[in-house]
Amino acid sequence: MTKTQNAGAFGRLLAGRIRSGLAAALLGAAGLIGGATLATPTAHAQLRAQVVGEQYIPLRIAVPDFDAAGPGATDIAKQLTDVIRADLGSSAPFRVLDKSSFIERDLDITKAPLFGNWTVSGLEAQALVVGNVQVDAGTNQLIVQYRLWDVYGQTQQFAMSYKVPTPLNWRRLAHKVSDDIFLQLTGDPGYFDSRVVFVSKTPGDDPFRGRLAIMDQDGANAEFLLSGFTSVINPRFSPTEQVILYGAYIQDPRYPTATLLRTYLYDVATGRQEILAEGQGQLDFSARFSPDGRSIVFSRAQKGNTDIYMIDLATRKQTRMTNDSAIETSPSFSPDGRMIVYQSDRGSSKQLYIMNADRSPMVCPRGGGTKSDACRITFDGGGYSFTDPVWSPRGDWIAFSRQGGGQFVIGVVQKDGTGLRILTDGYQDESPTWSPNGRVIAFERTPSRAAGPKIYSIDLTGRNERRLPTPRDATNPTWGPVLKME
Repeated sequence: MTKTQNAGAFGRLLAGRIRSGLAAALLGAAGLIGGATLATPTAHAQLRAQVVGEQYIPLRIAVPDFDAAGPGATDIAKQLTDVIRADLGSSAPFRVLDKSSFIERDLDITKAPLFGNWTVSGLEAQALVVGNVQVDAGTNQLIVQYRLWDVYGQTQQFAMSYKVPTPLNWRRLAHKVSDDIFLQLTGDPGYFDSRVVFVSKTPGDDPFRGRLAIMDQDGANAEFLLSGFTSVINPRFSPTEQVILYGAYIQDPRYPTATLLRTYLYDVATGRQEILAEGQGQLDFSARFSPDGRSIVFSRAQKGNTDIYMIDLATRKQTRMTNDSAIETSPSFSPDGRMIVYQSDRGSSKQLYIMNADRSPMVCPRGGGTKSDACRITFDGGGYSFTDPVWSPRGDWIAFSRQGGGQFVIGVVQKDGTGLRILTDGYQDESPTWSPNGRVIAFERTPSRAAGPKIYSIDLTGRNERRLPTPRDATNPTWGPVLKME
């Protein structure tokens, strides 16, 4: 996949279709003709979705169907635009306008829009996306080009072209366009071209049985990754590669009537897997990658005690991180790799603690540490227990599941223990996982005792709660990194 941002390739693609001096001047002024590869800075202030505290004021955006040229391009253009609208509509920063209200529908990417048609009462679009889909009849290459307009500023804010060798990649291109728009209009990276790994379960089956599955972040293209394992638990995506860490219960080769918990590494691209750890008189679980993907941190239950360990994946060197009589589990790195948040019951209930990854002494932000090696950060009353902590990729929040009062809910807290907020209100919400940009949390929800678990997502603002479609019941979601351009 190749892309050109406000640059020569996009200009040449369009130049092949336009010969008028007016159109050429328009593209030249927009920075689309010439050899530059980066966007030309604009003199006006960029259009951005407004944020008040953690709450977005949704920006009104219009995305008409892209026009099309070439065999099969019309159907692809409609599907691609539908996905872009669904992506943006699923995120808190945007209000996607109903295309049935558009005065203009067949827009030409080579011309500036008639801005007055997009500011009429009842429509009042602030941003407009105009695009084109081409399928080359000779090479079968798919080319997607688009321009993002600031309607009230009457200026082009961004333009991009993508080219892939086959039209079968149209869905990924739709997500890439959505990611571009999200970045341009919020200042945060997008997350739409990413995938979620989860444990797929058959309703009514043994609760300990589950298969490793993967899907696009919007629920499309769901598939099983393994054919043999039916007792997979706690999958975790590497933050840097398409590699998954997971546990699986298998028959113990030494004792045919017993089971054994193994930890595996699985490469999504190649299908290659390897055994990372195998319990012999111990139980290793709740493993997560370090931010650079070179180490994992996990819990080990051994001789009646549970502590946190780290493994260097290159050398397989193991380091014991905690040494306490309490149960200490569910570790998660901060995005800079310097700290670890984890769950411990050393204070008589399950609470969240932080420690330095190099095990150096800490000065506790709230004076709550019983030892200098760790600091307690949750002190919520009411007999609540905190579990499943996971650090945001942005480093500003830690998501968790809180149990108490007959409910499991998802919340966030800052690393110093301040700002605690509860985001969901479900019967049993647990296993939070962050989108790659740290703006959205996916989680597992069991709506009631009689219902099976499903996967939901919610924005960091506590708004925009949605169910992610899965073919069967689903648990233990883990969000992967944004896919890389090839």
